Amino acid sequence: MTSYDLIIIGAGPGGLTAGIYARSKMMSTLILDAAKVGGQLVSLYPEKGIHNYPGFETIQARKLSDKLYAQAESMGCDIHEGEKVETISNGNEEYIVKTNVAEYSAKSIIIAIGMGMFKPKKMGVPGEDEFEGKGLSYVLPVKEELVMKKVVMFGGGNSAIDMALVASTVTDTTLVHRKDTFRADESTVIELGKSRVKTQMSANLVKVNGGDCVESVTLRRGEEEFDVPADLVVINIGISSDLEDLKVWGIELNKSGLIQVDFDMKTNRPGIFACGDVVDYEGKYKQIITACGEAATAVNSAYKFVKKPYWA
Repeated sequence: MTSYDLIIIGAGPGGLTAGIYARSKMMSTLILDAAKVGGQLVSLYPEKGIHNYPGFETIQARKLSDKLYAQAESMGCDIHEGEKVETISNGNEEYIVKTNVAEYSAKSIIIAIGMGMFKPKKMGVPGEDEFEGKGLSYVLPVKEELVMKKVVMFGGGNSAIDMALVASTVTDTTLVHRKDTFRADESTVIELGKSRVKTQMSANLVKVNGGDCVESVTLRRGEEEFDVPADLVVINIGISSDLEDLKVWGIELNKSGLIQVDFDMKTNRPGIFACGDVVDYEGKYKQIITACGEAATAVNSAYKFVKKPYWA
């Protein structure tokens, strides 16, 4: 059984940052992810442009993930994809982490699973399930696949607008939002207003229409119903999380179903820490940069727990 100073569960921005900081402290480190490295960056919006990550005026989500991955790997992190943690049991002054592939021992653990094995939220309208994969998607395809297609997108947050902005650089794009104002950052909304994206505000999706593939969507605004032609429908209205694994791992959750932590990112199990979207505390602000900052704190706490330096 391979032994590590630290095992990080989750290879999104928080988990990869934790790995980088752990290796800077010379902790032997394993990063495990049940799916692929990158978390939401690659699973939900790989083509999205990120405008508020320090050091980059704009960077594509996939590229930011690639840079974090490369840095963590170059510093000596062992990184395993497609390896799901099943149990975390107590050993002799260590934890035994059992996955679907192997068992490892760890002197400390950081949980950085984001919102777990998340699934995009659905709108629950006729045609949505029928046309998924046939012109309806919850992830924006690469730009090369959008050319000459009429794209209709749904959502009102930063991710939805960023995706619409990407699509509008190569094709006709319409963004539909059920409210009369967007909930995205003001700077993002201003950029949208300067773009070629058409908007349909205060409009709800009634159904998705087509034959072998998507041909249009029916919208409702007030008492009026009308069709908008579409070759591709992209829905981005949030994600449904699955954090049931935390209960199996013996981690206590708060009323929101998240891990309650304080300033040092401790969980209820000694030597197990957490960071990113999976943690909760007063004033929590869910951003990539927040997860990265929490990761640095979690690593510092793990280092003190494992190495017990004189200054701790």
